[in-house]
Amino acid sequence: MESQIENAIEIAWNPNSDQALKSQAFDYLHLLRSDPQTWQVCVSLFARIPRTSEVVRLVSLEIINSAIHLQSLDSQNLLSLRDALLDYVRSTYATEQQTQIDSPSLQNKLTQTLTLLFVSLYKQGWETFIDDFLALTNFPGSSVPDNAAGVLLYLRILSSVHDEIADVMLMRQDNQARSHTELKDMLRAREVGKVARSWQNILAQYGNQNDAVVEMTLKVIGKWVSWIDISLIIHEGMMGFILPMVGRSNDSGGEDTVRDAAVDAFTEIVGKKMRPADKIDMISFLNLQEIMSQLVVSPPLNQFKGTPQYDTDLGEAVAKLVNTIVADIVRVLEDRSTDNTTRGKSNQLLHDFIPLLLRFFSDEYDEICSTVIPSLTDVLAYFRKLPELPGSFSEILPPILNAIIMKMRYDETSSWGNEDEQTDEAEFQELRKRLQVLQKTVAVVDQDLYVQVLTNLVANTLQTLDRQTFQVDWRDVDLALHEMYLFGELAMPNQGLGAKNQPSPVASERLMAMMTEMVQSRIAEFPHPAILLHYMEICVRYCAFFESQPAFIGQVLENFVRLVHHDHVRIRTRSWYLFHRFVKHLRARVGNVAETVIQSIGDLLPIKAEVPGDDADDDMSSDQTDNSADAVFASQLYLFEAIGCISSTASTPAETQALYARSVMGPLFTDMEKHLPRAKAGDAQAILQIHHIIMALGTLAHGFSDWTPGANSTNQRAPPAKALSDEFARAAEAILIALSELNDSSEIRTACRSAFSRLLGVLGSAVLPQLPQWIDGLLSRSSSKDEMAMFLRLLDQVVYGFKTEIFEVLNQLLTPLLQRVFGGLSEPISGTDDEIQLAELRREYLTFIGVILNNDLAGVLVSEANQVFFESLVNSILALARDIGPGSGNLPASRLSFGLLAKMAGVWGGPDVANISANPAAPTGSPSPVIPGFDQFLIDRFHSVCWEVLRDPQFNPLTDAQAKQVLHEVAGLEQAIYLKTGDVFLQHLQSTIFPGLGIDEDDFLRAMTTATDKRTFSKYLQDLSKSWR
Repeated sequence: MESQIENAIEIAWNPNSDQALKSQAFDYLHLLRSDPQTWQVCVSLFARIPRTSEVVRLVSLEIINSAIHLQSLDSQNLLSLRDALLDYVRSTYATEQQTQIDSPSLQNKLTQTLTLLFVSLYKQGWETFIDDFLALTNFPGSSVPDNAAGVLLYLRILSSVHDEIADVMLMRQDNQARSHTELKDMLRAREVGKVARSWQNILAQYGNQNDAVVEMTLKVIGKWVSWIDISLIIHEGMMGFILPMVGRSNDSGGEDTVRDAAVDAFTEIVGKKMRPADKIDMISFLNLQEIMSQLVVSPPLNQFKGTPQYDTDLGEAVAKLVNTIVADIVRVLEDRSTDNTTRGKSNQLLHDFIPLLLRFFSDEYDEICSTVIPSLTDVLAYFRKLPELPGSFSEILPPILNAIIMKMRYDETSSWGNEDEQTDEAEFQELRKRLQVLQKTVAVVDQDLYVQVLTNLVANTLQTLDRQTFQVDWRDVDLALHEMYLFGELAMPNQGLGAKNQPSPVASERLMAMMTEMVQSRIAEFPHPAILLHYMEICVRYCAFFESQPAFIGQVLENFVRLVHHDHVRIRTRSWYLFHRFVKHLRARVGNVAETVIQSIGDLLPIKAEVPGDDADDDMSSDQTDNSADAVFASQLYLFEAIGCISSTASTPAETQALYARSVMGPLFTDMEKHLPRAKAGDAQAILQIHHIIMALGTLAHGFSDWTPGANSTNQRAPPAKALSDEFARAAEAILIALSELNDSSEIRTACRSAFSRLLGVLGSAVLPQLPQWIDGLLSRSSSKDEMAMFLRLLDQVVYGFKTEIFEVLNQLLTPLLQRVFGGLSEPISGTDDEIQLAELRREYLTFIGVILNNDLAGVLVSEANQVFFESLVNSILALARDIGPGSGNLPASRLSFGLLAKMAGVWGGPDVANISANPAAPTGSPSPVIPGFDQFLIDRFHSVCWEVLRDPQFNPLTDAQAKQVLHEVAGLEQAIYLKTGDVFLQHLQSTIFPGLGIDEDDFLRAMTTATDKRTFSKYLQDLSKSWR
């Protein structure tokens, strides 16, 4: 069997083995894992002399581990396994002739097996576990740990034991956690004293001769210290060995793993949980501030700073230790139970450690800086909580703020806009966001300091710029402008830093001064693109400044017009958006400069559509990744909207506005006419060109007027003048021609739908005569359910906005419109996407009918032109009300449908012949519906569907929130039918529903006629439904 297992392992791990044979080998080995006797063979394979191959030995141990894990070995077998492995370890590691020491990977696997045995047997069966392996550290007859191989195995064992029973990062089941806690308690009671002494002896023996042993010892100490008595570590004997390792010099600047491990061990020691007073005493006893200070001035962190020899690993390790110490000091200070003596010591320690914290926070390597950001955040949060900042802390706040600001500066090695450094740029911007949070906290702690420092920084930079023109480092200018951009959080309302989100008057005044100085400077001509981008972003962010200083608008507009032509693609495309934002906000104050602007940027308006090819992911330019043809066109649209905004100012006559619109649209019409024949022939580039033109026309229209039909907002602009509407009516006609010719293209339909929604604002009621053409084009046979749903949403807006004028147009187009929609509703669905789109179309269809009913247009549904279709309409609503199956969107559609049926009952049911109140009167009179026979229709059709749903086994409002909403609407419909039909309805209930279902007549009628809130009646129906299940 031994040879069989060995062969199977060799075949399974041989990359050249036949796949079928390899599969058989794996299957065989898998079966062995469940065989309780296999472990004996595997121990033999592992320990055999001559040695088998390393992979055979590794897999053999893995099979043994599996057997222990599965608990397939009884206590006798476990003890036998213990004896076999212990014999192997002693014969291999305890003698001076160590010719066959295992490789590190085999030692790790062996250690894992021994640790599993420890967990199983230490409580009973292997109480001498620690002693057995500690004995390996000495050669026979020796009193010192002079067996290096035995020492390393012993340390591996200790490390593995910690990982198994004490690593807090591992999730454990409750019973396993309890067992591990008991093991830790037993180790603390029996072993930790001798273990700690062994560490001290090992460090004494190997401190200056074997770095591998020392490094592993320090790592083990760092692990165990979290759960043993700290006094076993913190004493002069142990510290006498560890402290020199923390501060040992390495003049070559190379990596020193022992020193790094010593720093990490101190980090774990300091991070150990203990009483506040004890923690502060420990930090003081260890004299860590002096140790850290010595490390900071050591060659690896000082002399080699700015060179390739700079030890970033050491820097990060020391930064982590400083972060832990400072966080613990702050935690002590925040603890209300801390006594005054301890608080005084803590304040002094914090004051002493702040310079060290700032040293690593200011490090040129962002990884080191990020390591101490958590503790700096804690420090500032503590300052924020103090009712008054003590003088000693007030003194250190300026250095903290200055360090934060300088860390926001691009370092000397970085560049901007370099395609090869996009990851570095993204990481730096993420760091800036974290630094911004710190800076905000400083602003809350000491607003005056924040205002003073930032305004001085900006003012000094702008003054230097004026004196030295463009010789200033772009990084300094970028920093000043970045801080100026952030300054608005204090100077502008509703930004969150001021009290109750109110701006600081002082900050607002300083911002006005900064803006004045920036606008008057030559910064808009600075040669670096990052500065130009900042300039435009700031002008847009603080465009309210120009409302009080309109004299500067012209100068800034000139700069924008120049920058929209910039050579750098990132600046150029971003400036198009920012230019649009600027003129949109200040359209009331820019004056009549439209003609000049149109002439200046006219060369940017021609559209050149590019069909994405196989290399669509490649960029048009190497300057930036977001400059594909589609992205550039999306930015170009902002120019069209900007022209619309600047051309439609209050001071511009309507005729002049129409002239400006004509001057921009004329070339677009010509271009569309030129490309239409090719597009009809299926040319992809021509189709895309027309798509872009249609989008541009719609965007231009939106710029001219964002008036929304039917809106009642106080900020709503006046409807467009007729001269402008007439001009854009030509645009609508051109778009409709393209739509009719290219109706099969979903891209064209999408563009037309977008243009239609934007043209509403400039066409006004002039859009109504064109509605049939829009519907014919946008609801074609090629239209998806998703497209239909989106267009119905637009029609909701049209119906609502023009409800007093739309009746005749709606009367003509309703039947063909609904026929198209019904076609979409009846299409078979395949897949989840189809199901979601169908649910969306159902919702928009029902909402559209609701808009008609709610805006006094119900007559159009039963007019002479549409009455033939009326029954199909009602049947479709009834069918959707009835469908409460598990499909996506069924219950929401059912809820809307029942709501519509109740609305129809109110519209066509005639006057109420009954009432619902706390003390209702008996129904009086006969039903007199608006439509003859509608009263009986309510009972026969509307009432019936209510009970079909109530009795459906799938309907469960008790556990389904959506079903409960449906039930509310069912209750409302039942009450609506009662109001309109009175006694007729009661007689129907008494003759059919009550006897057929065994319902108590009095209870039902009381619930229905007294529930002034339909939810009360709904609750009764829910209980009734529950009683049937």
